Amino acid sequence: AARLSGGENRLVSLPLSRIRVIMKSSPEVSSINQDALFLTAKATELFVQYLATYSYKHGRGKEKNALTYSDLSHTAEECETFQFLADILPKKILASKYLKMLEKEKRDGEVGEDDEEDDEEEDEDETVNEDVGS
Repeated sequence: AARLSGGENRLVSLPLSRIRVIMKSSPEVSSINQDALFLTAKATELFVQYLATYSYKHGRGKEKNALTYSDLSHTAEECETFQFLADILPKKILASKYLKMLEKEKRDGEVGEDDEEDDEEEDEDETVNEDVGS
């Protein structure tokens, strides 16, 4: 790989200074070779391009002739290759729906805890009965 000079920075669209800062944020990294910086920038650029293209082709982008956030989040959720992005690109939901989900989980959690306590009591009763019968 050729050394980067001022004119060669145009081979990548992402700002190399930002990528250097992100790479340096890792405690294991002490110094960054210029070639490694360039290759990381180019690989990131190609990955983002692939994600966008895949999302556009498999989402509603073709219908609307646009790539939307929902296309990206759907790709992250549905495509195994992009599963690791599911936490970063969650599906958007209305706050009211989220609050209803939280209430339902809370109710289900309380019911589930009561059921678990009942199960534990039944297990203890069975253990006592087995000990008495022996």
